[in-house]
Amino acid sequence: MIRRKKWINEIGRLWGIRSVVWFSGVRRVGKTTLVKQLENVDYLNCDLPSVRRRLADPEFFLSSRDPERRLVLDEVHRIEEPSLLLKIAADEYPNVKILATGSSTLAAAKKFRDALTDRKRTLHLPPVPWRETVGLFGVNDLNRRLLCGGLPRILLEGKPQPEFFEDWLESFYARDIQELFNIRNRTGFLSLIQLLGLQSGGSLDVSALSKKCRISRPTTMSYLDAMEIAHALYRVPPFFGGGHREIIKQPKAYLFDTGLIAHFKGWESIREDDAGLLWEHLVLDELRCVFPARKIHYWRDKSGRELDFVVEHSPNRVDIYEAKLTPDAFDAGNLERFRQLYPEGDNFVICPYVSDPFREKRRSVTVEYVSKPEQQRNR
Repeated sequence: MIRRKKWINEIGRLWGIRSVVWFSGVRRVGKTTLVKQLENVDYLNCDLPSVRRRLADPEFFLSSRDPERRLVLDEVHRIEEPSLLLKIAADEYPNVKILATGSSTLAAAKKFRDALTDRKRTLHLPPVPWRETVGLFGVNDLNRRLLCGGLPRILLEGKPQPEFFEDWLESFYARDIQELFNIRNRTGFLSLIQLLGLQSGGSLDVSALSKKCRISRPTTMSYLDAMEIAHALYRVPPFFGGGHREIIKQPKAYLFDTGLIAHFKGWESIREDDAGLLWEHLVLDELRCVFPARKIHYWRDKSGRELDFVVEHSPNRVDIYEAKLTPDAFDAGNLERFRQLYPEGDNFVICPYVSDPFREKRRSVTVEYVSKPEQQRNR
């Protein structure tokens, strides 16, 4: 069993801040395997009717617990009133450390009447990031990571399996979308997620999507919201603030896993152009592990100049992160134009195989080449 210390340590850190930690991520991303590695915990699977009966009276259950033993409630949304249990735990039994897992955020369903604001801390587990792919999982082949995706089982097996992804889609729809959001139009929903996969990393045109999927625009928007709450879709808004020709409204949409994208596209191997697009998805995952999602944007102007990711630290300081397979693939023209508008900030090009970060001057801007954005977190 691969011990993922980064996530175990982060859970421990969050428990030091609040007694309740919400641990989320899409189905089969490895949450259960990871939480079973925690020490001094009692693990309860809320899918089991016997467990749900034990939790039916939260006050009695919590009062009878040993406060020295930490508690994992896996798939906690399966119980009748999950937010009530977690609220009682946070308010009345703060010595009981609880890790509650689910496939979505706490905004997922009507069952969660209380988002537990300031009573909990949250942690999202993405598909296996590139740094863990190379380090813990021992997979140095980028094309394998891109083609198989970051769900641990398929990544370790090393070959794409269409049956796995079809089964994942069925489970995702039935267990997360239909059950939590009461979405009944299976055909329309699955058509939408497939179309998003085919154009993942591109601009999100809701009207075009609704027309192609034959569902209304409001319905399309509600489906997109459900996907995002369930961590299957990331919307990256545009950055703007001074240039009169900047794109200011249309976000970009990224499906959560490169393996699912490759499955939708029917790829059996990865070409260089394909790798460049999918590497951008992995860089977004890395950025989301380091920075709050609300700080991550992209930039484009009406002349078609674009930068992959803009991280906004303050109104006057923004850092740029370009995703490139090699340093030679980077062209500084778009960055130079951006820095004429927004001069304050650092410029990074994220490349998968840069072992030692280095800097160079490109045109009028200085760029640093790195393999992961975390190296710049404390700048």
